[in-house]
Amino acid sequence: MQKIRVGISSCLLGEEVRFDGGHKNNPYIVGTLGQYFEFIPFCPEVDIELGIPREPIHLVAESNGTRCVGTKSKDLDVTDRLIESTDNQRQWQQDIFGYILKKDSPSCGMERVKLYRNGGVERTGVGIFAERMMHNFPLLPVEEEGRLGDAVLRENFIQRVFVYQRWCRMCSDGLSWAALTDFHARHKLILMSHDQNKTRDLGRELSDSSSQAIEEYAQSYVAHMMSILKIKATRGNHVNVLQHIQGYLKKQLDKADKEELTHSIEQYRLGYLPLIVPVTLLRHHFMKFPDEYIQHSYYMSPYPNELMLLNSI
Repeated sequence: MQKIRVGISSCLLGEEVRFDGGHKNNPYIVGTLGQYFEFIPFCPEVDIELGIPREPIHLVAESNGTRCVGTKSKDLDVTDRLIESTDNQRQWQQDIFGYILKKDSPSCGMERVKLYRNGGVERTGVGIFAERMMHNFPLLPVEEEGRLGDAVLRENFIQRVFVYQRWCRMCSDGLSWAALTDFHARHKLILMSHDQNKTRDLGRELSDSSSQAIEEYAQSYVAHMMSILKIKATRGNHVNVLQHIQGYLKKQLDKADKEELTHSIEQYRLGYLPLIVPVTLLRHHFMKFPDEYIQHSYYMSPYPNELMLLNSI
């Protein structure tokens, strides 16, 4: 499998680019995600030639907005240079399918970065590079390395990366209503695990939009889809999806198999089993009783087995 290109803060790969000359090597990112992601490292602070080591910078709320300035040299203001650096990366950033950022960084932090205001500090800032990049590429899946320690957030990010890559691949192959309809069908169950009502709305929107130009509607569709995927999937929604899939086997399974499958889903609902258990059982039954729609759906195998985090959620 060809690796998926993902941008990343350089220090997370062990590059010694931090203000103190150190790094923040992340073993999970390098060792596990690195098997499937081709990381494109970038450090905006190095790019604007602040040097290594260098004076630390931080975010300060001023009358003209948030500025990124030196912690000692108040005349050191790198805000505009960071914004310009971010815009200069558009060419390679348009060819990636996700980004992992360094938490708490005044340049790369995605959220809750320290923002100094009137002598106090609040956790409401966003790194200058991160904010500009997310503005330039609002559909791009972005996550902080610190949040990847949460199994649900980790699975959510990985899922969004793979879905976004499939979307971009479909667009490069040539948009058509048939291709878009098939794309939605293959991802419908995944979307339902995030928000059933919004997924139904998206389905109705898709069916009612065939009179539009496909290029115009596609942008609305993908924005709606990615916003649904940002919503954390819940146990209850997964149970509903599992029961929906189970319905495709109601005529094929005998009483004992039905009871076993129902019990497995219920045990997952109660938190006694991970999601991978009922999913694996369903896969087993569909091997014996294939169904074209279920086999076509990415819900049963959203990404490579080594990255499947269903045993953690």
